[in-house]
Amino acid sequence: MGALSHLATVANRAAQRWATLGAAAAVVAAGAFVLRFDPTDRIADPTGPCLWHSITGVNGPGCGGTRMFYYLLHGDLAQAARHHLAALVAVPFVAYLGLRWAATVWLGRELPALRLSPRVYAVYIGAFLLYSTVLRNLPWAPFTWFDIPNLTP
Repeated sequence: MGALSHLATVANRAAQRWATLGAAAAVVAAGAFVLRFDPTDRIADPTGPCLWHSITGVNGPGCGGTRMFYYLLHGDLAQAARHHLAALVAVPFVAYLGLRWAATVWLGRELPALRLSPRVYAVYIGAFLLYSTVLRNLPWAPFTWFDIPNLTP
């Protein structure tokens, strides 16, 4: 039984290492795509225009996320915040979770866990939805600064 347990542990560690590599590759691929097909120009990207915005004519939860990522990669935090403030707020937390996961899998060292109460998560989700579906669509200042125009024809 000890040998089987050891094999299971080794297989699990290998699977987790492959998973971290896959997650890192996905982030790198997304970054390469965004850098290759500039989402801030008026040229249609291979993915086409935002489906939500095309159908409804208003900004939805994901609108501006690609442009936020583009500006984040270029170090322009003001424009990143303008295009998707609620998603930008989550970036450091998600990055830390990825770093914590990779450190545990590759180094065998577990970094301190984020100890946020369920209320914090609930407030963030509520604020995210309120911001991304209501506030960004209001037609007066200061909310018009967060409006995400549909750039592709």
